[in-house]
Amino acid sequence: MDYLCRSIDQELDELLPQASAIALDGPKGVGKSGTAVRRADKSWFLDDPAQLALLEADPTFTAAPNGTLLIDEWQRLPRVWDSVRRQVDNGAGPGRFLLTGSASPNRGVDTHSGAGRILSLRMRPMGIHERGRVNSTVSFRDLLNGELDRVEGETSWRASDYFTAIVESGFPGIMRQTPRVRRAQLDSYIQRIIDRDLPEQGHVVRRPETLRRWLAAYAAAASTTTAYSKILDASTAGDGSQPAKTTTLTYRDLLKQLWILDPVPGWTHSRNPLTRVQQAPKHQLADPALAARLLGLSADLLGSDKGADMAGPLFESLATLSVRIIAQAAEATVGHVRTKNGDHEVDLVAEGPEGQVVGIEVKLAAAIDDSDTRHLKWLREKLPDDVVDLVVLYTGSQAYRRRDGIAVVPLALLGP
Repeated sequence: MDYLCRSIDQELDELLPQASAIALDGPKGVGKSGTAVRRADKSWFLDDPAQLALLEADPTFTAAPNGTLLIDEWQRLPRVWDSVRRQVDNGAGPGRFLLTGSASPNRGVDTHSGAGRILSLRMRPMGIHERGRVNSTVSFRDLLNGELDRVEGETSWRASDYFTAIVESGFPGIMRQTPRVRRAQLDSYIQRIIDRDLPEQGHVVRRPETLRRWLAAYAAAASTTTAYSKILDASTAGDGSQPAKTTTLTYRDLLKQLWILDPVPGWTHSRNPLTRVQQAPKHQLADPALAARLLGLSADLLGSDKGADMAGPLFESLATLSVRIIAQAAEATVGHVRTKNGDHEVDLVAEGPEGQVVGIEVKLAAAIDDSDTRHLKWLREKLPDDVVDLVVLYTGSQAYRRRDGIAVVPLALLGP
């Protein structure tokens, strides 16, 4: 398969010549190995027992060649992490180590954080701008720098195209398959989490159907701050049985370690904290295709009355995925804002390295009016010195600026 360039490639281009060790973290199948191996002079794939044995025999890399060394699925031999850290302390040159991992080490395994030695980058499933099907005309980096006075561009994408993008997945190996194969692979991906990935983390799932129900309830809460107690209630079986709260908290923690849950944290400005805002996370799975599959939703159903309740939340999930990827490459963090009484809510807020703020609303609509921008205006009123731009992402065809200065951008046109 032809390699599709990712936003994280830009980050690696900038950082590898400067950093001795970089770790790529993210769920299985996201493309970490395919991206990392292109930059490596020597690779060990630790899901291969033979290569695992080779590295177990030489954990300090005494026989390793010069150049960039890739250790794939490093968590299968956790002491490698400390070995790399010590190599960095001892003067390893820039670009010496790339580590990829699809889980944190099992509980009880003691590894140093690597802070100050190993630079960690999050790799997510592919955003819209990375899938090779659109040409972005609106630069997020320019928005974040307050340098985009003119917003323009046109796309042929409509709501139905976004629904297709939701269900086709951002996992490279799944995205390119036929719809029938994609559905089977997503089912297998979910089943593998239950049957293999969680046991590898030290937790045997005794009632797989209970975990699947909980995952489906979590998927139904996508793009909301629904309390975990309500997600637990929604996972009750038809016979009235319900998983224990302690069990579902274990699910939540382990699924985060596997990067399957990817909640958006509550946000307040680093310098000028907002008052009366919630800190509850907004629920998201790693890939909106997983949520759609857990809920049995196709692109056609999302465009019909039967799937209408989830169409908006999953469109926001898709937008969130793209924005987080682009924002990370621009050294920005992403959160959401919701006041405690619920009278104001901003779907996504990106904060740049110098405290500059871009507020983003996500609307499953082909046209935008004043009611869609009132929360963004509130954010600008609260942080007039920090908000550098405000954006509505929507399903219309044209990118433009409103008279009030707010940018209206089709999601398909937003790029790095």
